[in-house]
Amino acid sequence: MASQVESACRSVIFENTSLTHCLAVPARHRIATDLSAADGGNYRSLSAFAGSHDAETIAFAMNAGMFDEEGDPIGYYVEDSERLKTLNTADGEGNFHLEPNGVFFGSGESWEIRTTADFLANVSDRPEFGTQSGPMLVIDGTLHPEISSDGESRLIRNSVGVDAKGRAHFVISNAPISFGKLARFYRDELSVPNALYLDGNVSALWNPATGRLDTGAAIGPLIVVEKRASAEE
Repeated sequence: MASQVESACRSVIFENTSLTHCLAVPARHRIATDLSAADGGNYRSLSAFAGSHDAETIAFAMNAGMFDEEGDPIGYYVEDSERLKTLNTADGEGNFHLEPNGVFFGSGESWEIRTTADFLANVSDRPEFGTQSGPMLVIDGTLHPEISSDGESRLIRNSVGVDAKGRAHFVISNAPISFGKLARFYRDELSVPNALYLDGNVSALWNPATGRLDTGAAIGPLIVVEKRASAEE
């Protein structure tokens, strides 16, 4: 059931494709990652996560970076300041390894996206949360060099970008979308300098304010955007 509170998410149309855009603001929200339930097993779905959390405290949640068959992250992953997976700098096939890939991370009211190489070279302190995925969609205001403007691969996809004000913009497509169109939405519509692809074909969103709770394929780690206590008053 939808709650009687303002939604952090809005529906938009970009180049004839329906998207849901969810905005996290540092002064109003706290971002965390979450992988496992109290019994130690991975959630594997937003329904399982929602069933054990108070919807009134959650602004929204969606799948985080890519994962293996067991639902464990295949790249850097930090939860509650504990590193559960080290930075993945290996070469390989698939979207994750389409370099540059990157890391979405942060502590307190400071959230960032950096390429994996930049993160490795310049970030030494352990963040409160972190998830690695790939490819980057936008890097310092420029589209990923290996992504075409509107390629043939079309999937339900989700992603995250951080703007110059430090706000995190989460996007999930409501219809199949190309990498290029998703990247251009960040660059041209949202003016976001750095954006990271999270996943496709398994993308899912929980938005308690509207009652949206996506189901489907099993997922891995989650990004959870919680309401700060002061913002609820």
